[in-house]
Amino acid sequence: MSIDESRANRYVTLAGTEPYENLLEIKRSEFIGHVKRVSSQEEARAYIESLRKTYHDARHVCSAFIVGADRDVQRSSDDGEPAGTAGIPMLQALLARQSREDGTTDLSDIVAVVVRYFGGIKLGAGGLVRAYTDAVVQTLDAASFVSRERLRVGVIGVSHAQAGRLENDIRTAGLQVLGTEYADQALISVGVFDRPESLREAEETIISITSGTGSIVWGGTEWVDIPLAGH
Repeated sequence: MSIDESRANRYVTLAGTEPYENLLEIKRSEFIGHVKRVSSQEEARAYIESLRKTYHDARHVCSAFIVGADRDVQRSSDDGEPAGTAGIPMLQALLARQSREDGTTDLSDIVAVVVRYFGGIKLGAGGLVRAYTDAVVQTLDAASFVSRERLRVGVIGVSHAQAGRLENDIRTAGLQVLGTEYADQALISVGVFDRPESLREAEETIISITSGTGSIVWGGTEWVDIPLAGH
């Protein structure tokens, strides 16, 4: 079996589908930050447009989003603010977010929107960059995250009589049982993190549990949310 090493097999995203919001006030200007989990750039753009309608009287509705496990879709908009003072700083705040204890920066499938109500005092280019950056950072600080992991699905065929015991043994060994189908034999589906070392360990575990009589037939992959420590 060939594993595509070029594709990311894990990244961090927001927990749940509800948006997070935070208000930042600077020199009478209000910067209302929003972040939301999305699965496509079309979904990100739809959310941005929905906030434009909600805040139709706001001076600016600036945005940035990242989509995809490899973070290959990255977009931003200054929405009338001086070039480079809003959208790019917001995007950089998303790209630089350290969401794991090891300092990994792999946040994706997320859109950030900052709505600005002008307070009458100009902040200057540097002030705007700091304001839009802080608005995103503070909104992310209030959010919860999950690790999005790609699982490789494998099937183990055993006799009906062995299925119950083997399921328990597989769970005890730390593998995730996705379900069992009963036909001519029992077909136990397991999910394993889609990394070469994890797949090898799973294969060795099944050989050990079954005393060499069982093996995994690998199939496709699916993405699942895994809780992050501290979130």
